[in-house]
Amino acid sequence: MSSDILQEARRQIEICNACRYCEGYCAVFPAITRNRQFADGDLTHLANLCHNCRGCYYACQYTEPHAFALNVPQVLAEVRQESWKTHAWPRGFAALFDRSGLAIATALTLGFALLFGLTQAMRPANGEGFYAYMSHGLMVAIFAPAFLLPLAAMALSLRSYWRSIGGGQVHLADLRAALTSAGRMKNLDGGHGEGCNFEDGERYSNARRYAHQATLYGFLLCFAATSAGTVLHYGFGAEAPYGLFSLPKLFGVPGGILLCLGTAWLAWLKTRADRNLAAAAIWGGEMAFVILLFVVSATGLLLYAATGTGAVALLLPLHLGTVLAFFLLTPYSKMAHGFYRLAALLHEAAATRQANAPDEPARLRT
Repeated sequence: MSSDILQEARRQIEICNACRYCEGYCAVFPAITRNRQFADGDLTHLANLCHNCRGCYYACQYTEPHAFALNVPQVLAEVRQESWKTHAWPRGFAALFDRSGLAIATALTLGFALLFGLTQAMRPANGEGFYAYMSHGLMVAIFAPAFLLPLAAMALSLRSYWRSIGGGQVHLADLRAALTSAGRMKNLDGGHGEGCNFEDGERYSNARRYAHQATLYGFLLCFAATSAGTVLHYGFGAEAPYGLFSLPKLFGVPGGILLCLGTAWLAWLKTRADRNLAAAAIWGGEMAFVILLFVVSATGLLLYAATGTGAVALLLPLHLGTVLAFFLLTPYSKMAHGFYRLAALLHEAAATRQANAPDEPARLRT
């Protein structure tokens, strides 16, 4: 990671630690007060704990034109992005997506869609639903490694990140606290429940919080739909296509709608926000990820609506292409932030518990 970025982050965080005006805004500021000096791992932890709500920037008396020129959201965003690239495995892929995220996502999606379209020439002699266009065995052969290999790469990245921030043993209560915070998007409520200042510095808004929640829960519902279909297929011999009132559809249709709405809302908010309060150089890569996730959900819904029509032959390759591109890019795109942020919340929950229990052995680096 760039020493210049870390040094600038250290300078700004030390000023924040002396001021402490923003202590109640989010989890970053209580975390700052635990230390007097900040190692590189401490700064990396703070950066991934930051949700870029920007409330601290608009409340700060030391932003430009003050000589201190504080811009904590921007410097933490830069450290955060650098940390993802530093710990990514293989490392070079993350930097590549930053520079050309939209081009890479588009090329992969269209390339995979073309390949899936060509495989229809080998369609099975019999089959129902989507399996009339592509066999179940072929889908499994393609998507199982495409899901498991990026997951393994993400696990290696998180292990490296966890070690760098001094992560140690955690309790079940820490996991519960981290999941609760992530599910509620607590750090986007501004510390007072009225929201943050992401898209408009002059007013509080919960828009980004709700858009994130729609995206998160939509994604989880879609994952639950896929999992339910897998269990039904292998555990009960019930093969697709499934009816409207089956678990895959009861999870998948609302999940797809939420995911569509959430990602579209996030993209719109991102166009309204000040780019100078984030890592401006990777704005395109972040937007490319949001658009890709929107296309995954939108093509999935269109594919379901087109079931039984000739449009399936065109929509199925496009949808599968976007899903495959999404899986393969997960460790190197903005999707990685969900894993890192949950790890940061888990680390913070453990640190808070230990700070409130001074007799417990310290396991986190200070």
